[in-house]
Amino acid sequence: MMISNISIQQGRFLLNNSFFLSNFSFRGVCKLALVRRLQQNQRIKRGFSKNMAWSMDSGDLGLEVKIGVVHPATDAYAAEAVEALKAGKVIAVPTDTLYGFACDACSLEAVNRIYEIKGRKHTSPLAICVGDVSDIDRFALTDHLPHGLLDSLLPGPVTVILRRGESSALERSLNPGFDSIGVRVPDCNFIRLIARGSGTALALTSANLSGQPSSVCIKDFEKLWEHCASVYDGGTLPSGRAGSTVVDLTTPYKYKILRPGSAKEETVAILEKHSFVETALS
Repeated sequence: MMISNISIQQGRFLLNNSFFLSNFSFRGVCKLALVRRLQQNQRIKRGFSKNMAWSMDSGDLGLEVKIGVVHPATDAYAAEAVEALKAGKVIAVPTDTLYGFACDACSLEAVNRIYEIKGRKHTSPLAICVGDVSDIDRFALTDHLPHGLLDSLLPGPVTVILRRGESSALERSLNPGFDSIGVRVPDCNFIRLIARGSGTALALTSANLSGQPSSVCIKDFEKLWEHCASVYDGGTLPSGRAGSTVVDLTTPYKYKILRPGSAKEETVAILEKHSFVETALS
């Protein structure tokens, strides 16, 4: 009889508390699942390779990992990069000097986006990048330069400053108030492929916050990845942080070195071989 009463009482306890127990169990399982998911996300975060980016977005029950912002800077991804540029997006790419932000130079919205990402004043002009030396005369005046000069300087770590001219295919919204433009043809296959594929010039500037050190690997500007459609990883660039040598070639047979960069000596030697004379900075 005692055993029967105990069994009945236990049955009543289980019945009366089944809702509580089931809720407790459900909450415990959910909590355990969430903890396990958070731990898994942390393991994923720590285990990502350099060619995989991650970001966290809030979800109803936890965190969602996004993969695919970073890709290798190889020919296989060139078409994807071109599509992003044509869609008015900003991408991050390696060059022969530093990592840079690039977009369609004729897209005002994309150009403004680069200024926003960098926190850069619009009074600081952007350079352009083209796929081949033969493309330069579509965007800048080259008639005053001796034959073979640009082919001697480029492709390479040099930015040449040229006058835009009235026939330039560039939008006037790019660098308003400036009648000259910096032009690059980097000695880097990936960015040249996407410049050719875009069919236009790319606006190009260093991938960093304005005033901060330049980037020689994608880790250097990791906090800015989220602002790019894609980041293309070309590994650690060996040229250091000096950037390209910037030379003003707007005046026939005269040059001004505006930034020494990584190739000043070679640039000066080529210019003097073509009978150019240096003029002092004003």
